[in-house]
Amino acid sequence: MSLRLKDKVAVITGGNSGIGLASAKLFQAEGARVIITGRRKEALDAAVKEIGGTSKGIVSDTGNLNEITSLYEQIQESGLKIDVLFLNAGIATFGPFDTMDEAAFDAMVNINFKGLFFNIQKAAPVLNDGGSIIINSSIADQKGFPNTNIYAATKAAVRSLARTLSTELLDRKIRVNSLAPGPIDTPIFDKVGLPAEAVPEMKESFAGQNPMKRMGTPDEIAKAALFLASSDSSYITGIDLTVDGGMTQL
Repeated sequence: MSLRLKDKVAVITGGNSGIGLASAKLFQAEGARVIITGRRKEALDAAVKEIGGTSKGIVSDTGNLNEITSLYEQIQESGLKIDVLFLNAGIATFGPFDTMDEAAFDAMVNINFKGLFFNIQKAAPVLNDGGSIIINSSIADQKGFPNTNIYAATKAAVRSLARTLSTELLDRKIRVNSLAPGPIDTPIFDKVGLPAEAVPEMKESFAGQNPMKRMGTPDEIAKAALFLASSDSSYITGIDLTVDGGMTQL
């Protein structure tokens, strides 16, 4: 069987852990030259070593416009053109809406939506016609889970953006889709603002609500991302591919 991303260049934001790292490893195994981004050089270096092949890490904070601009300038200067752009980086802070402050609001909007938008804008000149853009959304853009207020709103925004940009980039044959994971067992749960002892309880609750009675894995989302990245999805654009164990449907 031929490699589905042979000789393609794939950029994955937030590629040093969780869904991003699993996707980077799978994309590399499928023949892609992978570039991952993250905010910490040490974490990027460790991830690149784990991914192997021709993978490369570039420090770039998705919430910093100067670093976003620098990322794509570096790619352009290297003579590469991007075939797959997987906008995976994101943060979450959960809590009742009346406890959320301006700092939490600004951080999530800045990284999950504003930074994602400008990643696409700055990447556009070095994105090959016929390429694929994948936006990591969430089933929180479809259901009203309590305590996800700001986070869910940012995910609804990027799901809408996928629709709009799929029309704006259609003349370049660039497909834009979003990917909506259900609860996935990743390190993000250790960073959502909950006490450490509350995290296992939250995971257990999500698993109990799921028709499959479990959380998903980063590898399962990576396989869905590969589908959207490759020519297997050549007739698909503008969708929000839900990968959630049936949580939004059953």
